[in-house]
Amino acid sequence: MEPRKLEISYFPMIEYSQAWHMQKESVRAIDAGERLERLILLQHPPTYTIGSQNHPEHLLLNADQLREEGISLFEIDRGGDITYHGPGQLVGYPLLRIGEQGRVDLHGYLRSLEQVIIDYLATFGIEGGRKPEYTGVWVGNVKICAIGVKFNKSRTRKGFLTSHGFAFNIREGIAEEGFRGIIPCGISQYGVTSLEECTGRRFEIEEVAAALVPHFLNRFPYDGIESDWAKATAGQ
Repeated sequence: MEPRKLEISYFPMIEYSQAWHMQKESVRAIDAGERLERLILLQHPPTYTIGSQNHPEHLLLNADQLREEGISLFEIDRGGDITYHGPGQLVGYPLLRIGEQGRVDLHGYLRSLEQVIIDYLATFGIEGGRKPEYTGVWVGNVKICAIGVKFNKSRTRKGFLTSHGFAFNIREGIAEEGFRGIIPCGISQYGVTSLEECTGRRFEIEEVAAALVPHFLNRFPYDGIESDWAKATAGQ
């Protein structure tokens, strides 16, 4: 089995359209053997994304209101319903090969991604958990991290390449800032929380991103790491 290396990139802020293009181009290049598998960590400006479940009625704002609020809207190719991305939220896009050995456990991948966040929360004494009927990570009955992915079938070998990923709420007040304009993931009976609300502490997003990486590598082990941390630009 060939050694596997992972490239890790961090972007303080990047437009959603740029990041979506970056994901698609990276998946193509990884599949062609032109670059390493990647973990991209970043923040987005205020953005709503609608996944393949496509329930437009879960968007509570009209086009004029979106313009007034300065929120972009994208219909995209990941699974799931509508969610919010914005400043104060750490977004992670793992672009990984899975199922090359012939056994493809798509649900296992989602559970492992959730476990990365659960493991990180545990370092603060926060009990993160799951709800059987939903993806994502919960603290009691409020969601702290949404997860929505796409499994891209490899054209060059067995298995799939993952794209999209997780949106981990960090800053206090993020629910009022962005989630009030939607029914998040179509779930009206539960609310949304953040790391700062759960801990009573303030966090820098890059600080959380750096601390999350070891937990990611514990669940998704690689033989080596290449990082352009703090040097990443939208052109890389």
